[in-house]
Amino acid sequence: MKILFLSSEIAPFAKTGGLADVSSSLPKALAEKGETVKAVMPLYSSIDRDKHKIEPFMESACVHMGNCEEWYSVHKTEADGVEFYFIEFSKYFNRPGIYHTPAGEYPDNAYRFAFFTRAALQLSRDLNFIPDIVHANDWQTALAPYYVRFDDAFSFDGAGSVLTIHNIGYQGKFGADVMEYAAIKPEHFYHEYFEDFGGLNFLKGGLASAGKITTVSPTYAREIQGPIGGSGLHLLLEYRRYDLHGILNGIDTDVWNPAKDTYIPKNYSAETIDDKIHSKRELQKRFHLEEKDNTALFGFVGRFAAQKGLDLLGGAIEDVLRDMEVQFVVVGSGDSEMERHFGSLSENHPWRAGSYIGYSEELAHLVEAGADFFVMPSHYEPCGLNQMYSLNYGTIPVVRNTGGLADTVVNYNETDGSGTGFKFNNIDTRALYDTIGWAVSTYYDRPDHIKKMQIAGMEQDFSWDRSAEEYLRLYRMLS
Repeated sequence: MKILFLSSEIAPFAKTGGLADVSSSLPKALAEKGETVKAVMPLYSSIDRDKHKIEPFMESACVHMGNCEEWYSVHKTEADGVEFYFIEFSKYFNRPGIYHTPAGEYPDNAYRFAFFTRAALQLSRDLNFIPDIVHANDWQTALAPYYVRFDDAFSFDGAGSVLTIHNIGYQGKFGADVMEYAAIKPEHFYHEYFEDFGGLNFLKGGLASAGKITTVSPTYAREIQGPIGGSGLHLLLEYRRYDLHGILNGIDTDVWNPAKDTYIPKNYSAETIDDKIHSKRELQKRFHLEEKDNTALFGFVGRFAAQKGLDLLGGAIEDVLRDMEVQFVVVGSGDSEMERHFGSLSENHPWRAGSYIGYSEELAHLVEAGADFFVMPSHYEPCGLNQMYSLNYGTIPVVRNTGGLADTVVNYNETDGSGTGFKFNNIDTRALYDTIGWAVSTYYDRPDHIKKMQIAGMEQDFSWDRSAEEYLRLYRMLS
């Protein structure tokens, strides 16, 4: 099967979140199953061409937009059986950020990603690569299913189209002035396609056009069909419910694997889980915590955003540190107020809490390996990757029961010690505080249950092999 995979970010070339990880791992997993995958993304100025061996491939290419021609060049590299192509166009991609600067979103994002999507489809034509499936991701490439369905230049002899929603909170809402450039036909500017309160909604039009729609966990697929989870698109998604499939993301077990992780002081597995203590000691040392093996250590790594429940964590953490015998490590950045709040942890709680404001791949791995518990109090979580990393590392998740967190974490049973984590339901600081307390009491009072949960988590299979098979079954329905 020939698959054209479009994404605005792909790890390790450019990454702002989980979309990049999925856009790296899924094509790789599909290629390992013998499929032919060509993945396309913009060539941002931040991408290190030498490091990733990205070389010029096509010096001069042209794509017809709705009201003009745009000329660009193409670069290429290969890795893990996948051909990665990069659209170079300085007008739109020679900028410091991918989507925005600290001052806000780029005002021409609609033009940037409409161009990228058409250029990626044009590249497929120029390569004489006639795909069986065009797989688009999020609003940035959501126009691809529309073009495949309604633009003769990109129909590819009836190719199937799939659009994956990674986070329905981001929909690509713009003014209708972009329609002419983006080659969106006036007859599709109505409420069942692109029109959204007088403006244009890229994701909405893509969802109406796609042959199949996927999202990144079964529970999230159900949640987005309701008025709370659907962010205004629930009626469309409920209408298309028979074409909507929740496929749980996998994780790259070559990268997130304590048995081979080069970022941690000593590798370990479920059979040698006692060696996890070396990572805990290193984590305590790195964050200037009291070096005690038998203190419950909690970690958080992620964006400081409302979605991630940082308001809950920010409200609970002071009481937790006051009332419980714990240590806390926080790594992340985002909301400036949250950065100040968590940035003062070590000052306010010396030897018991620490933080790193920013992102560090090394620290992310060390927290996953060194913490006893990993906290994810998300308001909503389409899939979540960190809870699966945590389970793989024998680090017990403390999560809100939503989206992919609900699908991947089995709640602890005090009777027999079964389960893989601690879950709570309410979006409430007290609920998080109480659940952390539940985890702490289990850590000190039932250590045999803690070890049983750690091993149960490490024995789960969160590899992409299972998820790739589900995508292939979906592709076959369309081809």
